[in-house]
Amino acid sequence: MFFDQFVSRRFAGHDFVGASDAVASLEFRTQSAFEPLRLNMKIARRHEVGFYPDDASLLVDVTQFIGTALQAGHGAIVVATESHQNSLLPRLQTHAVDIAAAIEQGRYISVDAADALSAFMINRMPDPARFLKLFGDLIVTVAKAAKGEQARVAVFGEGVQLLWAQGNAEAAIRVERLTNRIAKAYDVDILCDYCMGTVQGGMDSHVFQRICEEHSAVYSR
Repeated sequence: MFFDQFVSRRFAGHDFVGASDAVASLEFRTQSAFEPLRLNMKIARRHEVGFYPDDASLLVDVTQFIGTALQAGHGAIVVATESHQNSLLPRLQTHAVDIAAAIEQGRYISVDAADALSAFMINRMPDPARFLKLFGDLIVTVAKAAKGEQARVAVFGEGVQLLWAQGNAEAAIRVERLTNRIAKAYDVDILCDYCMGTVQGGMDSHVFQRICEEHSAVYSR
């Protein structure tokens, strides 16, 4: 399939086969990950975003998001940096997730975020056809592996974080819009992140507002 070359190579050969008025009106505040501020529920069933001060707080929420899906027998796709992929696996294991079985069953797929970006970015902007093909193939594959009548797919992605950290906020926002199309088309649960500590000066309030507008809920730590 289209996505095969982008799935993390770490498993190859392994035994496991100051905000604007619109945003200020939301009374945005620090809270636990699963008490979100609801934004635009017309966007998608569940396309949520978290703003984090550091990697540690990010990994807490991602572990819960992905771990909950896997424990319920659902599928999960993680599109993350190599360091976050490596950190997530042992955390999932300590949360009673049989990650080896999930990988072998095909219910868990890990993709390097930089590789994913290189697959669908053209001239510093996302190509819609490439984006929808890549993630559509991934979701269909994982959904088939999960099988159950009520099985769902949870997707964590931080390609938008990489784009924003590179100074390409407009591309990040366009990816968020394409992600809404994916969420609606496949009825998946999506969590994306922005690690505020990675860029000096933080995020411009206008960019922050536009990102929030593309999500059904916002988390902050």
